[in-house]
Amino acid sequence: MTTATPPSLPLAGITVVALEQAVAAPLATRHLADLGARVIKIERVGEGDFARHYDGAVHGMASHFVWLNRGKESVALDLKSPDGVAVVRALVAGADVFLQNFAPGAVARLGLDGETLRAADPRLVVVNMSGYGASGPRRDRKAYDMLIQAETGLVSVTGTPETATKTGVPASDIAAGLYATNSVLAALFRRERTGEGATVEVSMFDATAEWLGHQMYMQMYAGRQVPRMGLSHAAIAPYDAYPTSDGQVLIGVQNDRGWQDLVTKVFDRPDLADHPRLRTNVLRVENREECDAVVATETRTWTTAELDARLAEAGVPAAQLNDMRGLIDHPQLSARDRWREVGSPVGPVRAILPPMTFTDVELAMGDVPALGEHTAAVLSEFGYSDAEIDDLVASGAAGRESTT
Repeated sequence: MTTATPPSLPLAGITVVALEQAVAAPLATRHLADLGARVIKIERVGEGDFARHYDGAVHGMASHFVWLNRGKESVALDLKSPDGVAVVRALVAGADVFLQNFAPGAVARLGLDGETLRAADPRLVVVNMSGYGASGPRRDRKAYDMLIQAETGLVSVTGTPETATKTGVPASDIAAGLYATNSVLAALFRRERTGEGATVEVSMFDATAEWLGHQMYMQMYAGRQVPRMGLSHAAIAPYDAYPTSDGQVLIGVQNDRGWQDLVTKVFDRPDLADHPRLRTNVLRVENREECDAVVATETRTWTTAELDARLAEAGVPAAQLNDMRGLIDHPQLSARDRWREVGSPVGPVRAILPPMTFTDVELAMGDVPALGEHTAAVLSEFGYSDAEIDDLVASGAAGRESTT
């Protein structure tokens, strides 16, 4: 009787070496690790990725670091030391992917730029991540998420009419991280067909600009800056949070049929379906204040739970306004068994399954590494003797720290 081979993770057998810190690049490589790649994370001796020190919310570990770095092997090296850089070159020589988000020009000064590395191994995939890209007048400017959101104009369309604001999550970092992950997958797929690797550039600025396509086209072709609308929508009404007798519900009617369903099936107000100032979306947007007042008058007559049930039964798009406790306790997560535990230097921590759900195999969710936890093991695997590793540690070129 033949035993079926267990399904493998999509990126099993792929090795990634990452010079990374903060959010964008670690998010990209964490997705690769979830998909089964081996990710060797290079960190600074003694300090590590500075995201390790943002806070101590997770049993003393930083929440950003726990979120972004599970499933990786931490190797602590001093890249100001020639011996430390030599170790990186040795690791990259055995890798499929090299991804970095150091300041523009930094890896070239270390001899770790794509041109140099791919001259030695044309199959290597190199991904360079930055704030503004490898050229242009802002190339060397600091590029934190908030700054990119401001420079791209994302904050100009986010917030209330009175107050611009950045998004509550690091949207520019996340956008760049997702495009970097996609670029790795695409480059590896092409390599399977051609044998050639690639050098790819992903910037936070470019990634965020791409997300602003609707707003850019409105300005370029209609001459209109899309206004900040809070929870509302510049082109749709009703679309906002509306009061209930004990809270709020967000309602988003996308078309005129939705309006008819809302007023007839939910509000029991068929007279509003053909209201002369509300019967079409164009009219509702033009008369937004009146539309919102009409909707709010009706929604106040139910509790949040009652109204949510009526909206669901009628097929009208709606949602409850949750906070983080509401998300953690959300029945959708528990019903679909999305919670897992991963290991860490201080014990197990909760984590949500990766959003990419394969029907035949559960994606990897490895441990959160301590700083330098894997230095000795990885260097030994790549040919360094115990004496050589001891010498590197003694000189400060490598570190075997076990603290978080």
